[in-house]
Amino acid sequence: MADFGGGDLDAFRAETRAWLEANYPAELRDPKAATDPEATWGGRKFVGSDNPQIVWMRRMAEKGWTAPTWPREYGGGGLSPQEARVLDQELAAGRYRAPLASFGVWMLGPVLLEYASEEQKREHLPKIIRGEIRWCQGYSEPGAGSDLAGLQTKCEDKGDHWLINGQKIWTSYADKADWCFCLVRTDTSKKHEGISFVLIDMASPGVETRPIPLISGESPFCETFFTDVKVPKGNMVGRLNGGWEIAKRLLQYERQNISAGFGGGGSAGGTSGDLGQMAKAYLGVDETGRLADADLRARITRNKMDFACFYQTIARSAAESKAGNGPSATTSIIKYAAAEFAKERSELMIELMGAQGLGWEGETFAPGEIMAVRGWLRAKANSIEGGTSEVNLNVISKRVLGLPDPK
Repeated sequence: MADFGGGDLDAFRAETRAWLEANYPAELRDPKAATDPEATWGGRKFVGSDNPQIVWMRRMAEKGWTAPTWPREYGGGGLSPQEARVLDQELAAGRYRAPLASFGVWMLGPVLLEYASEEQKREHLPKIIRGEIRWCQGYSEPGAGSDLAGLQTKCEDKGDHWLINGQKIWTSYADKADWCFCLVRTDTSKKHEGISFVLIDMASPGVETRPIPLISGESPFCETFFTDVKVPKGNMVGRLNGGWEIAKRLLQYERQNISAGFGGGGSAGGTSGDLGQMAKAYLGVDETGRLADADLRARITRNKMDFACFYQTIARSAAESKAGNGPSATTSIIKYAAAEFAKERSELMIELMGAQGLGWEGETFAPGEIMAVRGWLRAKANSIEGGTSEVNLNVISKRVLGLPDPK
């Protein structure tokens, strides 16, 4: 493809649209086509697979379009922010499935580009782009959640390798991941200045994961144990005891992507659909065809308006980030708002369904109704994961508004 360099976007759009149409697997064109939901995350087990989702991922990766703005020298697309926006628009317009869902792309890759050595970049970035490695995040510990800097997972210098012992918790999909980007303590005499950032192969001897069953019936999170795990010296990113700076940067990317992942169209409430239309179906309409419950109608309208403004803010923030400024503390504002709007939406969905929104199983409940109550329970975690809402409010008060500490 020609290098448009941000110039002729109309030509770039036409060429992009044609390429997507020609390369999208026929098996995926039916939006209801069943595929392995794990395939979109990639990983070692899918390397060489002929699964249509993997074929799509592979074709997009060959263009560098799984990480469109990353440098071409590492396998990225090298697109300008304007070209990347065109690509996003064409993917949405054609209703193409996301080629790759990856913590490596969303969180790890950006900090590797900023902090990693050249050798580390060439080792890990191409594999992230191709979806060959599935990553998880080793941050929180049983005694270090909101106070993340209190982490105690110990990393000792053994001369030719690091030796790691400790425990992480709430590690998303650790039982399915190939590698983990992890915060460890390399100096016990200091708090923030005694933390380092290391990359751990989850197939290493001494690594154990245990899924945590949630009230929603799912187990996306795990406990992760490290017992005398040997890690090569070259797997430390950045300087020794310099991991806290990387950790803060990565948390900004995490909050930005958690926020972008909230579905005003349905995922926040555990099932898809327009709240207004669903409310009409369950509660009926008045003589004008509007939802009969005026108070509920007003609250649904307000939630939809909040989400519309929220998505406009995300788009503006994403454009600023792609322009080279990177994420800022404003990601905490977005993440806080997303959690509140998502919880509100899930509660509205349960309310409009009435007793039908409280079913857990059984033939008297539709699948969407069962998913709604599970989604309502799952939405409670939105204000915890990626930094609690209380911590985010503190970040906003100090770093965004510049307010002083309370006396």
